[in-house]
Amino acid sequence: MNISRHISITATPSLPSKRPYPEPEATQYKPARKPNPPYSSYSDPQTSSSTIPIPISIPGRYVSKRERSLLASLSTLPTQNQSSDSIQKPSVTSPTVLGSISDSQVPRHVLSKGSSFRTGMPSRMSVSLTGHTKAVTSIDWSTSHVHLLASAGLDGAVYVWNVWSSGEKKVRSFLHHNGPVKDVKWSKQGLSLLSCGYDCTSRLFDVERGVETQAFKEDQVVGVVKFHPDNANLFLSGGLKGSLRLWDIRSNKVVHDYVKDLGPILDVEFMAGGNRFISSSDVSGRNISENAVIVWDVSREVPLSNQVYAEAYTCPCIKHHPKDSVFIAQSHGNYTAIFSANPPFKLNKYKRYEGHWVAGFPIKCNFSPDGETLVSGSSDGSLYMYGYKSTELIKKLKAYEHPCVDVAYHPVLPNVIACCSWDGQVSVFE
Repeated sequence: MNISRHISITATPSLPSKRPYPEPEATQYKPARKPNPPYSSYSDPQTSSSTIPIPISIPGRYVSKRERSLLASLSTLPTQNQSSDSIQKPSVTSPTVLGSISDSQVPRHVLSKGSSFRTGMPSRMSVSLTGHTKAVTSIDWSTSHVHLLASAGLDGAVYVWNVWSSGEKKVRSFLHHNGPVKDVKWSKQGLSLLSCGYDCTSRLFDVERGVETQAFKEDQVVGVVKFHPDNANLFLSGGLKGSLRLWDIRSNKVVHDYVKDLGPILDVEFMAGGNRFISSSDVSGRNISENAVIVWDVSREVPLSNQVYAEAYTCPCIKHHPKDSVFIAQSHGNYTAIFSANPPFKLNKYKRYEGHWVAGFPIKCNFSPDGETLVSGSSDGSLYMYGYKSTELIKKLKAYEHPCVDVAYHPVLPNVIACCSWDGQVSVFE
């Protein structure tokens, strides 16, 4: 008995007193030699090229405060396979892209800038562009891509038209505004488009990609926007609370604020050189006519004259002559007044453009690129064309049954005019 007991005791190996007894393999935690597993990581390409390890929680293991915060942020981050391009850039098949903006089908004379291939006055409607469901408030030709026309309407839409395309003419559809759109303008550099409206924003679009790139928020309905003539990074905005602001696109901030007790801003126009601009505001609710038309100093933020126009009419449109030191104001008195663009900015009492109807609607007018002709819309639905120097009516062209709101000469062809109506039509006459 003693011998067998001795053998069984000596057969069992002795363990060091300070060494823990090993746990079963199924419940034992063994740290891996490599970061993954039990580590996984997400790297943000915008912040760092290195990976940030995110520990995976294991039941029964203590999770530190730092690890808990990293695990919480993991649920809000994109997946590892998602690239920075897919985060920032929309899909190529964006719903705003409806057709091609290529000029491959445009007539050769349209693309020949400065060409005098065709002369004379427009006589017939050559292109009808349908798509807006409510009044069209503004149209504008691109000066860098002369086959493209932009339009904005009270239906909240901004459209870009490839006018001479044999296929789809409506090539871009921007429905980003949350209300009616009041104005639209092309930038002179590239395919950028600026619009504003009742949602208290001005919005910048990349027409080539069909995306919105920036939004400029204000505390007022924005009724008009205008790019600076010499700096495409600056634009002027005017709103229904009477505020005028000069924005810098690069910083998305206001660089100049023009404060004065004004009515709703109806239109703005830069003078030659961009050192001054003209504003028109609604004075119909007041017994005084001053501030209807004001000339401002851009950098000093002060009005140079606020008694330019003494009559008690509002002016929905202001245009500077492309060559002469003259600007005009479309008046709700059913005429277009002429002013000197030099101090003291006197009204020409002996000449005015008369015959068209403005009262009751925001009727706009525009000079031809050579400055020889003035064309105006009218509440009777017609186009009125005047000689610039003589102020005489040269031609009247019936366009719509409803008011013709905006008109725009083609930047290259002297006999092509685009116009739009209060019932949602956009047309090109030649």
